[in-house]
Amino acid sequence: MPESCSEATQHDQNTSLVMEPVPITSQKHDPAWKHCQMFKSGDRIQLKCIYCSKLFRGGGIHRIKEHLAGQKGNASTCLRVPPDVRGLMQQSLDGVVVKKRNRQKLDEEITNITPPQDGDVDSLGGTQSDVNNAVQLVGVSVEPISRLLVNREGVTSVRSIDRRKRGRGKSSWSSHGVHGVCNGGALVSRKVNSYVHEAIGRFLFDIGAPPEAVNSAYFQPMIDAIASGGPGMEPPTCHDLRSWILKNSVEEARNNIDKHRATWGRTGCSILVDQWNTELDNVMLSFLVYSPEGTVFLESVDASAIINSSDALYDLLRRVVEDVGVGDVVQVITSGEEQFVVAGRRLADTFPNLFWIPCAARCLDLILEDFGSLDWIHAVIEQARSITKFVYNHSVVLNMVRRSTFGNDIVEPGVTRFGTSFTTLKRLVDQKHCLQVMVTSQEWMDCPYSKEPGGLEISDLISDRDQSFWSSCTLIVRLTSPLLRVLRMVGCEKRPAMGFIYAGMYRAKEAIKKELVKREEYMVYWNIIDQRWEQHWNFPLHAAGFYLDPKIFYSIEGDIHNSIQSGMYDCIERMVPDIKVQDKIMKEIISYKNAAGDFRRKMAIRARDTLLPAEWWSTYGGGCPNLARLAIRILSQTCGSIGYRQSQIPFEKAHGIRNCLERQRLRDLVFVQYNLRLRQMVDKNNGEDCMDPISFDSISLVEDWVTGKDVCSEDFEGSSWMSLDSPSASTMLLGPSNDDAEDLGSGFYDGEIFSRGKDGEIEILEDNVENH
Repeated sequence: MPESCSEATQHDQNTSLVMEPVPITSQKHDPAWKHCQMFKSGDRIQLKCIYCSKLFRGGGIHRIKEHLAGQKGNASTCLRVPPDVRGLMQQSLDGVVVKKRNRQKLDEEITNITPPQDGDVDSLGGTQSDVNNAVQLVGVSVEPISRLLVNREGVTSVRSIDRRKRGRGKSSWSSHGVHGVCNGGALVSRKVNSYVHEAIGRFLFDIGAPPEAVNSAYFQPMIDAIASGGPGMEPPTCHDLRSWILKNSVEEARNNIDKHRATWGRTGCSILVDQWNTELDNVMLSFLVYSPEGTVFLESVDASAIINSSDALYDLLRRVVEDVGVGDVVQVITSGEEQFVVAGRRLADTFPNLFWIPCAARCLDLILEDFGSLDWIHAVIEQARSITKFVYNHSVVLNMVRRSTFGNDIVEPGVTRFGTSFTTLKRLVDQKHCLQVMVTSQEWMDCPYSKEPGGLEISDLISDRDQSFWSSCTLIVRLTSPLLRVLRMVGCEKRPAMGFIYAGMYRAKEAIKKELVKREEYMVYWNIIDQRWEQHWNFPLHAAGFYLDPKIFYSIEGDIHNSIQSGMYDCIERMVPDIKVQDKIMKEIISYKNAAGDFRRKMAIRARDTLLPAEWWSTYGGGCPNLARLAIRILSQTCGSIGYRQSQIPFEKAHGIRNCLERQRLRDLVFVQYNLRLRQMVDKNNGEDCMDPISFDSISLVEDWVTGKDVCSEDFEGSSWMSLDSPSASTMLLGPSNDDAEDLGSGFYDGEIFSRGKDGEIEILEDNVENH
């Protein structure tokens, strides 16, 4: 045996004796890592098959995978690997081949782009440095060595272009100037984008995700993370998602809740109980906590067996309050059903420092439902629905409407189902002129659908020669817009509603009175409001929020109504058990009334209009510390739960599955999903709310406006979704552009509104106003 071979053999034997096992970390995602062991011998890493104990001194995990899959070439076949593992390894190898082919296909598409002609370069008359500068201005950079085309859409690597273009010249990209690069870069970008977009679409279609999934705040970060991983990035496995990724996400959500919890001691918080029925008609309750920091989800409960038991609901509410912290909870908000009323009042008796209150959003929705049930309003809504149902079931007509309205829709999903009826009426009124121009156009006259019964009906309604339809729509919009404004304020995450809810309802009744003038006419609507809102008029927190909002308080003419002051005093006695502190607050109220101390500063006066009420107290309330602490806790609360999207979250599965371990995992998944969605709500923009009225996510709100019997054409020739024009992003420009709270204005002196139409109190209030 040659001496060199002998030394090598001796070296291998010595190395095998000192091999140290190396743990395989969770960052190694390739499925083959689960079927091998890793050892370190000196500076070398060796892999060992756990089935046949064969050692591999090179080739990495790919060679182990070939060994397990039985793929001949770079490694011998493992004879002891289980069949299911062999199949899994072969499947993984096939996936690698497919990825490689896709990358090659993409590179070929990029490199086959026709280069610009020399004449195009000569006409520019610039140097290479000028070209590079111009390229940078349009967002494209050229690196002749690495051949990277970079644009605003992302980074596309063109591998070894010189090697592939030897027959056409090695420097074809760098030598043809900015014109060719710009045109070629745009073409590359379009091809790459189409390729990527179709791949994303196939994945979403395969798993049954709605197209709206791409609106998630986490979609773009995911795309960026994948792009940063480079071509060789391995995706997570199913086990990864079910194990360490979910575990990390749960920890992240819990840490986020802990950050919120740290602020509850100062601002207080509201427990929101959200109730809904599942597809299997199970009754689910979700428990959320609201604070100015945001809303977080705690847990969900299948309440099907206890929903009619006030005692069981009380026990459930009490447990949640104790989990959150009795001292931090200002109020508990539930639905207004009788069993919750009983349980809520009992809860308030058990914990004297907090309030129970029914959801204001649900109450407002019921008011709008009652308005819509009035005969004349119901008739107008049905006429309007006949327009939208016909339009949204014929693609030719819908395209014509969108072109006529500059890309806008004529159905606007509201915050609630009944709110949608009145937001859509407002949208129709806003588009009245555009629609009238459309039905008198030659394009409409030539359209075969204009001759159908539905087409003739909408032509008559939109033309409205006697103006009865449009005048009725306009009146309804004026009567309901203030209520819709209050509904939006309740659902707003950026601004706590407690300081504005009482004033918002005042303005709603005031607008109705000004519009109808005659008492016998406006009292019809006032009675509907008072009947549904009676509980809220009597709740101290709403009155105290009105009292402590500096913009509202200092705009009141005359003495403030007794019910407002009584509500403020009730909050002091209930939320501040220490009588010495109560007395200090009463003294500090005098300074607030007189705008004394820092309250009379010009900065403080200007800030009444610019700062949130709680922020105003935090900034200028230092001279009245006890009152300021109370004001911040009251003004930091919401008035209802609304707008929390629950679709695609497996609540029912999390409670229905019988395996204990999987049930825990699913509940943690629900916990993560709901909190991720809630985190998006604080930062969401109005533009993100723009959605197609006939999309699946919107259909529950707009179903009465876009579906109906005998609406669709039987031949479907003019009803193909493929021929639809997309709605415009400018749709949201028709929505409210100002902050709803800013529109409340100043001056609250109508005694009839405060007394809720009770004649005996009106005369006293009017005398007080005249005396001041």
